Amino acid sequence: MNRTKKLTLSAMFLTIGMILPFFTGQIPQIGSMLLPMHIPVLLCGFLCGGKYGLLVGALLPLLRSASFGMPPMMPTAIAMAFELAAYGTISGFLYRHKKNVVISLVAAMVGGRVIWGIVSFLLYRLMGNVFTWQIFAAGAFLQAVPGIVVQLILIPVLVYVLRQQIE
Repeated sequence: MNRTKKLTLSAMFLTIGMILPFFTGQIPQIGSMLLPMHIPVLLCGFLCGGKYGLLVGALLPLLRSASFGMPPMMPTAIAMAFELAAYGTISGFLYRHKKNVVISLVAAMVGGRVIWGIVSFLLYRLMGNVFTWQIFAAGAFLQAVPGIVVQLILIPVLVYVLRQQIE
């Protein structure tokens, strides 16, 4: 795939990531469970590569926060920028080398959540707040179970279908 196609697809994934949360945004608990910004970033990593996934992942929560006020910039959007950048990078890099969507997806999901936890810990500390193991577990895994399940089912199917269309 050439650079122009990758840039175009990346812009499309960024746009989808800006719009998708509107479908779940009326009920914040649903949005935090379904993780609507994660899907386009992961797809970008898989289809365009790690550096495009990194860029879309890093920009998406910051642009969404600056444009719509959601998620709140500090600490949420900043921590999410690191998390989603990790998703895009890891999924793209591993898929390029391993050619296995599920392994790359699981590694990206775990790696992104670890990065989110580290950055959140640092940001909360900077703000004079506490970020405990319980907060990490709840935010990274317990509340996100529906989104994790959706991603594990949807992403491999979408990667297969979209790869057939764009190549």
